[in-house]
Amino acid sequence: MKFQVLKKRILLCSFCFVFSLQLNAESANLVSGPILGYSTLKEVLVWVQTDRKAQVILEYSEIENPKNRFFSEEIKTDSKTGFIAKLIANKVHPGKKYNYNILIDGKKIESRHAQVFQAQSFFAAGQDPPSFSFALGSCAYVNETEFDVPGKPYGGEYFIYNSILSKKPDFMLWLGDNIYLRETDWDSRTGFFHRYKHQRGIAELAPLFASVHHYAIWDDHDFGPNDGDASFWMKDTAEEMFKLHWGNLQYAKEGIYGSFTWGDSQFFLLDDRTFRTANNNKAVGPRQILGEKQFQWLVNSLAFSKATFKFVAIGGQFLNPNAVFENYATYPEERNKILSAIRDLKIKNLFFLTGDRHHTELNLLKEEGAEPIYDFTVSPLTSGYYSPITEKNPLRVEGTLVDKRNFGMVSVSGKRSERKLVLQIFDVNGKEVWKKEILPVP
Repeated sequence: MKFQVLKKRILLCSFCFVFSLQLNAESANLVSGPILGYSTLKEVLVWVQTDRKAQVILEYSEIENPKNRFFSEEIKTDSKTGFIAKLIANKVHPGKKYNYNILIDGKKIESRHAQVFQAQSFFAAGQDPPSFSFALGSCAYVNETEFDVPGKPYGGEYFIYNSILSKKPDFMLWLGDNIYLRETDWDSRTGFFHRYKHQRGIAELAPLFASVHHYAIWDDHDFGPNDGDASFWMKDTAEEMFKLHWGNLQYAKEGIYGSFTWGDSQFFLLDDRTFRTANNNKAVGPRQILGEKQFQWLVNSLAFSKATFKFVAIGGQFLNPNAVFENYATYPEERNKILSAIRDLKIKNLFFLTGDRHHTELNLLKEEGAEPIYDFTVSPLTSGYYSPITEKNPLRVEGTLVDKRNFGMVSVSGKRSERKLVLQIFDVNGKEVWKKEILPVP
């Protein structure tokens, strides 16, 4: 009897040992990505996520010279960072495009769509800057029935991402509410990891992620609870998760604000959550969204910038004077402070890029003796949409209100002395809804 028991134990241990060897022998899989992050003149970031520990390498070659292959440094993914790897291509040449592949544990991962990145083009002083275009949008909801409100699905028409790709933008700027955290997500790292992975798991996003560069800011639904502010108990985790999952060029040490350039334009990516006073907290003053440190950084950056066009991206509408929802007009002291600084510095060709509102519109502020300021609100991508029927906005440019799912395109082109900006809105099928051409103030 004892011999039979011992024999069974030996067989069980042997089975477990063999099973463990087989499990370890299996190659890790790609569960999210590749996603192109920032692009500079000499460096490009590619983001990937595996399903277990793995050794990941980026292989790339110039399209015009495919025989010369280059490799990134190897990165070992682990559970502490969600098995995420940020791979750096640092042997690129300005203005060149590259095909690339992802190698996991030495095995090339087969791709079902194009995988191409680019290094930005160089232009010297006195030369014509390159033409470029970028897509933009906000409020991207992907349904998950188990955790969604019962009834009609809030998200839909994911094929909008195919339409965005068809416009061939150089990069895309995500203007917040990019993942829509649920109540089951925002109180744990596990929840954050789940939401990002679920959001990025739809097939329609993969081709766009793989061949268009991406930059992002956040709004409340990427941060935590609806209308979240500086009091959110998991804000440090939210910041960690955002910085881990997006490939912006750089971030502030506290908060997610930062900047990057493309051609002769500069982008200022703002953080409207980390330092925010609660919306309904009228007991303290002055109430803030940016906070003093971020405000000083923004003003100094705008004053220093030599860019032809300056784009300030922030989650909520800035110019709309209606003090409703989370418009900046609900924080009048800080809004006026920013506008005063812009006037005093005589900042030219300034465009706010905003989201949040579940409708699209172009706002224009023209004051005597001051440079015009634009606010291009683009929303929503795949979430629900609403029309501001009772909202009388005197700054709205006639014919620009869109109350259905849509995305925007911004194109910058022309010789150095003849630059122009074109704003366009497209519906989910890629059909143009409206178009505005804007010439820079000299």
